[in-house]
Amino acid sequence: MIEIPTELIELVTRELWQVLGVFLRVSAVVSLMPGIGERSIPVRVKLAVAVVFALVVSPAVGPMPAPRSPLGFAAFALPEILVGLVLGIGLRLFVLALQTAGSIAAQATSLSQFLGGAGEPLPAMGMLLALAGTTLALILGLHVRAAEFLIHSYTLFPPGRLPVPADLSRWGVAQVARSFGLAFTLATPFVIASLLYNLALGVINRAMPQLMVAFVGAPAITFAGVFLLFICTPVILSVWADALFVFLHDPVRAR
Repeated sequence: MIEIPTELIELVTRELWQVLGVFLRVSAVVSLMPGIGERSIPVRVKLAVAVVFALVVSPAVGPMPAPRSPLGFAAFALPEILVGLVLGIGLRLFVLALQTAGSIAAQATSLSQFLGGAGEPLPAMGMLLALAGTTLALILGLHVRAAEFLIHSYTLFPPGRLPVPADLSRWGVAQVARSFGLAFTLATPFVIASLLYNLALGVINRAMPQLMVAFVGAPAITFAGVFLLFICTPVILSVWADALFVFLHDPVRAR
């Protein structure tokens, strides 16, 4: 019978705990990450991605003391999962920004139901921008930036420690405000076009009350919305991707 050295058992146990400790935070982030954390992605794929991220991140993280009791494990796991969820929500807000921008643009250009799926409350513009944005982020190396982001998160939030509630609430409010501000910024061309369209209709209606301006203007605003989407999408996605990578570089000071 082969006797396994005690040192080897301790080494393997320590390394397995290191990966497990990192996995607690990483899995929460991956479940909400743009592209990888979508509801259409199978749970098994998300689990495999989380394990790979844990294996990549764990060597760059300092050693984690192993808990000696189930209560100690719970005291370590809960802060790690909470931090992972907070960081994942920060990333998910960027997808929400694209969806909100698409909803604002669709409402402004009377395209809120244009090609909308049955039972799908999100307008087609929002779905298109969200899909294009997540695809662009993955092409630009979101997985590499996410690994760096996770490694940096252990400097900002040491393992096993709860964030200060007051700081966490201020940070959360700032991120939500930034998300909606970014959404309105991305939808600005459509809002301006809608304003000009309604002003023009008002002038025409005052000049020619007998003309049914709504029937004349509806095709015009529909064409303008589609044309603006075609012209402005590259700029919208570029601004969005820059904001996302700024957040990944420093989630605390990102604005």
